[in-house]
Amino acid sequence: MPEIVTAALVREGQVLLVHRSPNRHVYPDVWDLPGGHIDAGETELAALAREMREELGVRITTGTAIHLVRLEVGRGEQSVRISAWLVDDWDGTPANVAPQEHDEIRWFRPEELPPLVHEPVRTALLEAMRGARA
Repeated sequence: MPEIVTAALVREGQVLLVHRSPNRHVYPDVWDLPGGHIDAGETELAALAREMREELGVRITTGTAIHLVRLEVGRGEQSVRISAWLVDDWDGTPANVAPQEHDEIRWFRPEELPPLVHEPVRTALLEAMRGARA
């Protein structure tokens, strides 16, 4: 089963989302967390670090990443496993360095968060962000 990792980069009470390009084959024209497939032999955190470099040009500190949720979506051969992480420590300024994948990136406060591709990810993210403010 293919595995995907995503990261919620959170800073100053806001989370960074990417807008998937309308020409994407899977989940076009929606806001989502940045991320991608885990390559053979990679750990989740290694894949997460690689994806954040490739998509946003930042180097995350994997030792401080907090696991949010893991879920399986799809059916049969179309199934994938998704693992979402909260990241609040990185070097660099996030930029859209993968314009073929995303046509925009934007910071959102929790109350502005648009629907995400997978609602359980959004729910876990909002709970984690609420917990951080408590």
